[in-house]
Amino acid sequence: MDIINQTNRTMLFEEINPEKLDLITIVGDVKGIDSLSDDKIKEINQELLVRSFDEFLNKFSPSVYSFFNAANQKVVYTLKKPEGIPEDMISEIRIDQNNDFLKMLFTLIDTKRSQGSTNVDFKFEHLLDMISPKKVMDDIRQVRKEIHYLYGQYEKLEEEDPKKLDMGDKLNAMFEEASANYNNVMAMLPLAIEDIKTRLLLGRSQEEDNSEVVQIGMLTIGDSGELKIIEAPKAESTELVLLDESSSSSLATVFEEDYHSISEAPSGYVKDLVVRTFSPLPAVSGEVNVEQEIQNYNTYLEFYKTAKDDFVKTVKPLVEKILGVKMFFDQYTAKNKGMVPSLLVTNTKLDVTVKSANIPRLETYLNTVNSKNDFTDTIWFGIVPSVELETAGKVKVTRERFKGNEKISKQDGNTMESLAMLMQVVKDFKVQIFFNFETGEDTTFNNMATAGIDKYIDKCAPLLRKEYSEYTIPCVPNFTIIPKDKSGLIIDSRMVRTENGAQLSKEKEDVLRLWIEGVYVGASYVAAGIVAAYQCPEYLKELFKNTSRDFPGVRYDIEAGENSFRTVTTMAKEITGFTNTIKDMINRKNFGFIFSSENAQLQDKDIRRITVYKARSLAASEDGFDSIYKTLVSTYIERILRFQTADFKHENIIKFFSNNPSSQKSKWLSSRGYVNSIIHDGDDMNYVIDEKNNLCHIDLVYNGNVKNLEVMITKGTSPVKV
Repeated sequence: MDIINQTNRTMLFEEINPEKLDLITIVGDVKGIDSLSDDKIKEINQELLVRSFDEFLNKFSPSVYSFFNAANQKVVYTLKKPEGIPEDMISEIRIDQNNDFLKMLFTLIDTKRSQGSTNVDFKFEHLLDMISPKKVMDDIRQVRKEIHYLYGQYEKLEEEDPKKLDMGDKLNAMFEEASANYNNVMAMLPLAIEDIKTRLLLGRSQEEDNSEVVQIGMLTIGDSGELKIIEAPKAESTELVLLDESSSSSLATVFEEDYHSISEAPSGYVKDLVVRTFSPLPAVSGEVNVEQEIQNYNTYLEFYKTAKDDFVKTVKPLVEKILGVKMFFDQYTAKNKGMVPSLLVTNTKLDVTVKSANIPRLETYLNTVNSKNDFTDTIWFGIVPSVELETAGKVKVTRERFKGNEKISKQDGNTMESLAMLMQVVKDFKVQIFFNFETGEDTTFNNMATAGIDKYIDKCAPLLRKEYSEYTIPCVPNFTIIPKDKSGLIIDSRMVRTENGAQLSKEKEDVLRLWIEGVYVGASYVAAGIVAAYQCPEYLKELFKNTSRDFPGVRYDIEAGENSFRTVTTMAKEITGFTNTIKDMINRKNFGFIFSSENAQLQDKDIRRITVYKARSLAASEDGFDSIYKTLVSTYIERILRFQTADFKHENIIKFFSNNPSSQKSKWLSSRGYVNSIIHDGDDMNYVIDEKNNLCHIDLVYNGNVKNLEVMITKGTSPVKV
């Protein structure tokens, strides 16, 4: 660990935010140069390297851009900043921890993980309504409660009291968050929808969703002793009447002034809405125009539903990438932080990265970080999500008799050709690439449980028996966050006029529903995440007593013994398991990095997480395909050998493999017995020097299977003493 201090830096070949810098741009022109300067590597790390999910959101600010189209009265959403439209006409929507769609998905993942339910039993609908106007309003009520509480405390304290100043800072931050939406009509719509409901349906019971006209009254005893409620006398003021005349009235004034000072085009209606939202009122002076309010409500609701629908469809590919990065970092669950995984995001699409003009730039970068005896910035793994998977057997329809799925052309998929081009480059720098096929219903656990893995093996055929096959790792199946058939959520119902007031319609056609069409995470993010996690000795130490802090987890075989039940993913189970037929097929082929959603126990405890079933690359072996750890150990040993032999000097190679107790081979042999030992029982390491061709052939033996490693010897000037 003192020579190579990290074996888990991972490179993500994906575009996150086209407005931010990317690897190809920063590297720049590389004509005539073999390596980048230290300053250039530092700049790349500053712009593109992240060590946590929060840092990823801060550095890349994933965003959706929107503008209004007056021609069709719609909101247009796009992942690329539109050109030719004035800056002040474009809204940038940050997709971060505060975005209601992303918040809903995080909550869903956490709830499913804690419950351990399969997709069939999990109540998705209970969490999907988190993006309905009602739930948005619930979040605001919580913020409102905190603002009122803090403001009450703030008012009680004396001026210049340090505690008052601290509270002032907190209030400023909360007002900043609340005021961010004053000019965002889309963000104000859920407030307006719930506000009208509150005022028009004031007398309704929760079950009935019905109301009568309400007049606030007083309970009195009449002249004859009769008990009756009479209408309360109206205040003469035309101002908004407040519940609490003390702190609430001054807080309402603060919000009113804040709105006027920030709003670019002040509206009396929105001003009242802001004040009513954050300083609730019992009533508004003057009569409510019920007809107008119902019309407003239905218009707002329709517009919100359509806009939310378009927003979700646009943002979903970006959200799936964001979730993938979160799942990569989530796999590292060590309490004592050691070798924390890091992610270098290229921020360009794969087909752009592997263009003939850009390949020299990628090669120069990898040559700089992977071909030196300084291993701080070495890239060990890569992630390529969403590789196209054409499935045969679909009937071509010439006439649509019934409404079917809309044919959407997928723009984000990576081609097999682009992947092969990338592999051709990265093999020389010994980067192991985890890739997954495009997400959707055809690549889920459910699909694999019925259809097996043949279609994946067929699709990988062009990548077999190549020099780069051992560095190519197909990951299946993909993870389902929300299944397509359970992705519907009710926004709300339209409102109708009644004799005495208004009510929410009970008619089926008046219920406004939104379909998310399923949300998925590519298996390569989780596969790379779990492998990067178990490289850390601290992570392994929390799961195995026999862990050495001197070695990374390069030799850790996740398929061996109970290892896969100890180093589990953080993903909740999705199905009840694969049939014996499917498992026999997987065991016979020994193909790919395969996840399993099986019933299993470890020391009488149920395992409710998805585990790793196979961890193989596309390198052929006697029993199908080779384990990924064999390539990783080979790379690790070669790098240690290069470092300790001063670039493969003849005499130093002999010392490295000698039986002298101080030789590296002897040290590794004497440190057997740990779960992360470099040489395990049954392993061996031998070498043969080919003097004629100046080559050293190294045989790495894993449980009887031999892996060959070949290095070019540097001849010394003095004769070698054996």
